[in-house]
Amino acid sequence: MTQNEFRRRRRQLMRMMGKDSIAILPAAGIKQRNNDVTYPYRPDSDFYYLTGFEEPEAVAVLIPGRKQGEYILFCREKDEEKERWDGPIAGQEGAVAEYAADDSFPIADLNEILPRMLEQCERVYYAMGCDPELDKNMSSWISQIRGKARSGVHTPQEFIALDHYLHDMRLYKSRSEIAVMRKAAKVSAAAHKRLMRECKPGMKEYQLEAAFLHECSRRGARQQAYSPIVGGGNNATVLHYVDNTDKLESKDLVLIDAGCELDYYASDITRTFPVGGTFSKPQAQLYQLVLDAQLAAIRQVKPGNAYNAPHKAAVRTLTRGLVRLGLLKGQLARLIREEKYKRFFMHGTGHWLGMDVHDVGDYKIDGHWRQLEPGMVLTIEPGLYIPLGSKGVAKKWQGIGIRIEDDILVTKTGHEVLSADAPKTITDIEAIMKT
Repeated sequence: MTQNEFRRRRRQLMRMMGKDSIAILPAAGIKQRNNDVTYPYRPDSDFYYLTGFEEPEAVAVLIPGRKQGEYILFCREKDEEKERWDGPIAGQEGAVAEYAADDSFPIADLNEILPRMLEQCERVYYAMGCDPELDKNMSSWISQIRGKARSGVHTPQEFIALDHYLHDMRLYKSRSEIAVMRKAAKVSAAAHKRLMRECKPGMKEYQLEAAFLHECSRRGARQQAYSPIVGGGNNATVLHYVDNTDKLESKDLVLIDAGCELDYYASDITRTFPVGGTFSKPQAQLYQLVLDAQLAAIRQVKPGNAYNAPHKAAVRTLTRGLVRLGLLKGQLARLIREEKYKRFFMHGTGHWLGMDVHDVGDYKIDGHWRQLEPGMVLTIEPGLYIPLGSKGVAKKWQGIGIRIEDDILVTKTGHEVLSADAPKTITDIEAIMKT
């Protein structure tokens, strides 16, 4: 992303805020892993979305109409000794020159300077509960300001959650964001293809995970959007299985839910394929049913359709297929109404995708499902999960977990499958596994 992109976002948000207001966004804190070791640092998504600033110990402040500058960045001062150990620090000059801040102050001066900025504003846009330390400071600052009321100092009258405005902005992806997400999906799709080629009976699940991470890294995506799921056989029936330690058996399917993060944007792809390279008849029947449901759901991704239209299409296709295979019995309408399908398909058909793998944005507005619009990106991921020991279920279906997931962009005329490079038909999967 260019600084022009971040500048455009800040201006859009400040237009919505209006004058006499202030927005305060802290960077994410550093998380301790153990003793002297920290987890790899990643900025808070909202903070980065508006600033492009990647350092910890920072607070962004937006004050529409402020004569001395509308965008102020509090951050660390330059420190040669610290930089020798941990790398470059932007400092106040870098915050202005490299990150387009109108002004910058040392983070150590936050308690002295920010209360004076608050005194000038009627409305404060701030997400309480995200940064306990800043919450505590905010409470203290407001108390200080109220204590000056007899001196004519003005106290902000309204506190507003920033989420409503900012998260709605993040829901609509710009051309630059779409380009990054398209690339992230292509990287992850290439990694999924590699796993199909390399998978062999007797491998451990973590070996496939390692190959996925390696392929993404060598293509420039060194971070994952979430912990990869590599579940062979019955492990695939556990929706959030992440142990990835068991041996892969030739008779089983393996479900891989994995996606890289590239330039702070997530991909999210799931593929399921036979460890031995060929689907058995029961596996193929269930797999084709899930694929049919996914394709039916994807067809519903177009402007004007309700967000839940893909889910309804997937549920109808899956339920009808489960009746045909003898896994459910009864009339289709009643089975859907009574949600009998949830025994085998218990989750939603997708979620928003963006900087977070489960991205921000309302799914309903005033109690009604939101309409899909161009620029939105969502996943479509129906599945079927039939654990070993399922009562009343024929043994041939047991121990099978299948999910097929793609990343879908809503376009002006319909949709684009960003992850289309990852094979998903039975014919294509079996063909690539023979190469």
